[in-house]
Amino acid sequence: MNDRYDSGYDGDQQYELVGYDDYGRPVYQPVPQQGYPQPSQPGQQSYDPYAQQQAPQAPPAQGYEGYGYDPYATGQQQAAPAYDPYGSGNPATGYDPYGQPASSGQQPRVAEQTAPAAPTARTAQAEPTAFVPQQGGPPAEGGAPKAEEPAGERDYSTQQFAFVEDPDGDSEDVIDWLNFTENRTERREEAKRRARGRAVALVVVLALVAVGGVGYLWYAGKLPGASSSDTKAGSATSAAAQKRDVVVVHLHNTKKGGTSTVLLVDNATTKQGTTVLLPNSLALTDDDGSTTTLAKSVDDDGSSGTRDALDTVLGTDIEGTWRLDTPYLQNLVELVGNIDIDTNANVPDPDNTKKGTAPLVKKGEDQTLSGKTAVAYATYLASGETQDAQLERFGQVMQGVLRKLSSDAQAATVTVQTLAQILDPSLTDKDLGSFLARLADLAKGGDYKTSLLPVQGDGTLSAQASASVVKTVLGGTAKSPDKDAAVRVSVQNATGDKDDTEKARVVLLNGGFTFLGAGTADTARATSQVTYSDAADKENATEAAKTLGLPTSAVKKGTVTSNADVSVVLGQDYEPAT
Repeated sequence: MNDRYDSGYDGDQQYELVGYDDYGRPVYQPVPQQGYPQPSQPGQQSYDPYAQQQAPQAPPAQGYEGYGYDPYATGQQQAAPAYDPYGSGNPATGYDPYGQPASSGQQPRVAEQTAPAAPTARTAQAEPTAFVPQQGGPPAEGGAPKAEEPAGERDYSTQQFAFVEDPDGDSEDVIDWLNFTENRTERREEAKRRARGRAVALVVVLALVAVGGVGYLWYAGKLPGASSSDTKAGSATSAAAQKRDVVVVHLHNTKKGGTSTVLLVDNATTKQGTTVLLPNSLALTDDDGSTTTLAKSVDDDGSSGTRDALDTVLGTDIEGTWRLDTPYLQNLVELVGNIDIDTNANVPDPDNTKKGTAPLVKKGEDQTLSGKTAVAYATYLASGETQDAQLERFGQVMQGVLRKLSSDAQAATVTVQTLAQILDPSLTDKDLGSFLARLADLAKGGDYKTSLLPVQGDGTLSAQASASVVKTVLGGTAKSPDKDAAVRVSVQNATGDKDDTEKARVVLLNGGFTFLGAGTADTARATSQVTYSDAADKENATEAAKTLGLPTSAVKKGTVTSNADVSVVLGQDYEPAT
């Protein structure tokens, strides 16, 4: 910055910067000129450059200690009391820390002066501050400062801005109250937002529950006008693509002999459980390619051979075999706490055959069966009934057991383990328990049914069986043995010697016939008999008699078993080949 300021006014008076006041405004003083005394002005001290004695100092401007320039002075010099930095208000000190005069009353306002006052020695020694003057510019014409506005209108003293540095004591209370009010408002708004969020969530949950309930009813076919079978059939792409678990169950009657076979099916796709009843006359293909029956296969080939033969005939995939002897069935019913079923026959007590004795199982609806009565009902076959009637009773007992069995896989497994059975290697107790638990859940929900596999008189599957059970329930394709492959001969042993059955079987198989076992007669017969029903089979009957070593006189036309071409009853006159 240039030290000197050339006013450019008459007299060529010049001023130089000598410092800054408390507000950062520059302090100027006239530059002395050689040979010319400085004209004196009101409130200023004359300057004599040749004087031997220094002129007395001008008193400091009012309100500033140690500075000779008052930027707001009107030209009138007044003696100012000393500045008290701690502002006790004592008249001796003059001012408080905020620049207020110690005396009461507001100080008079003076006009702001743009030109600097006469310099003093103390002003020249003052340190500049960082405050920019409000008014600047060259001094007024004639060398004297020019007043911009009349006195009393532009004079601002520091006490007028004291509120900036000294806030009201009540401001903290006001801030606290504003914060409290704001926080309470925010809490109220937050509570309203949470309430709206909960209401929206509740509406969404209720809507989802309603949609899920309607969807379940639609899927289950329980909506008015919706059929369960139609709905489930339409929901599946194809019967073969559905996921199923199939287990074959063989009930062995340990007292009377004989077996009963059913398939337990869990369709995970349609959520449907089914018990498929398999007649003992069902024709199967033996390991050696010969034709046999289901009953004979269970007795001769065991679980593994029978399972493979059923897979071939039904086109399904059986995962395991569960052999359930009648004592284990009795224990199973007792473990689940008895069963309730609708019985269709009066079952006599096998241990009490006296006339007039009350039946062990009464015919009627919602009959409670214990373990013993359940076994008696499941194995009962009345006089003149076909084996299909006994199969249906066994299916009723199995469904009643599933309704009482736990739907929890672990609990069902414990029930199976409690039976202490030696299970087939194809099925572990854990797998069987989990499988039965799923079926139990379906049985309790009403999604369980029992279906009989229709079998023709010769043991083959009919077209109805292929459509209604094999394809729909099992998802397979029927493949009955070829009826023209070999002549099927049914053999019943009435000789009194059980070994004669096996000997006749070997002879017939070696002769190119298909052997079908028909069991053992209760009483022995003196003579053997060979029967055929179709005239076309007369020659086959005669050939079978010759193969067994029987006379041709034993061949007669009559009734044969449902799945055989020729029926043979071995009498005591039968002499097996050695």
